[in-house]
Amino acid sequence: MARLRVPRRRGRPRTRPDVVMADKAYSSREIRDHLRRRGIPAVIPERADQQANRVRRGRAGGRPPAFDREAYKQRNTVERCINRLKQWR
Repeated sequence: MARLRVPRRRGRPRTRPDVVMADKAYSSREIRDHLRRRGIPAVIPERADQQANRVRRGRAGGRPPAFDREAYKQRNTVERCINRLKQWR
């Protein structure tokens, strides 16, 4: 067992995810700005109150944040898997 080696990449391990998927509770300007500064794409739906505020402000409200519906649908599979694991602990 001591001679067993797991192949790894060279250098420092990655600390940045490819994409962050979260639910509406994590839809805030601070979170989105933090992810943008680190270069991490976010798949977070916009809350209804944020949408209404942006629309109410008109052009000054800016563009809506990018949102990939197809990628967000895959999140459901992970959530159900975690739910199953929690039931069997």
